[in-house]
Amino acid sequence: MGQRLIETAMGAVVLAVAALFLVFAWNTADLRPVEGYTLKAGFASVGGLAPGSDVRIGGVKVGSVTGQRIDPESYRAEIDFTVRSGLALPADTEASVTSDGLLGGKYLRLVPGASKRRLAPGDTLAKTRDALALEELLARAIFLLAEPPRTDPPSTDPPGGADARGGTGKEGAQ
Repeated sequence: MGQRLIETAMGAVVLAVAALFLVFAWNTADLRPVEGYTLKAGFASVGGLAPGSDVRIGGVKVGSVTGQRIDPESYRAEIDFTVRSGLALPADTEASVTSDGLLGGKYLRLVPGASKRRLAPGDTLAKTRDALALEELLARAIFLLAEPPRTDPPSTDPPGGADARGGTGKEGAQ
């Protein structure tokens, strides 16, 4: 009977430590959505950006992606996102979908511009850059490597270089 009591107590301690670890991880990872005002941006491709993804300025989380949909007229991906209240972004702010490292997730990167006019809640960003997929970049690199080398047209210089008399070509320049 005493052995079962010890095993039960140890199991309870392990579960309590696991619960504390999860609470610590949740608070430290800052996974909660950021409250603030909503903005929109349109892209031809969002490449894996999903609701809940971070919105960052200079690497600092300032918001969260709250939704995505396809515009039925232009067939562009439209992203809804929040930006922390009190952070008034210039009207010429640029948004781009960026990867968080080689194998990391995607986030929405904002680069504030220099405009004096500020974005209001519900505004749509005019300047956006589409996501670059790693697969696309690799395909381009492979295509360039597989391309046969170019042959240059024959040279019109006389044999021995530009000045066949043995000079450097700089003598007449003095």
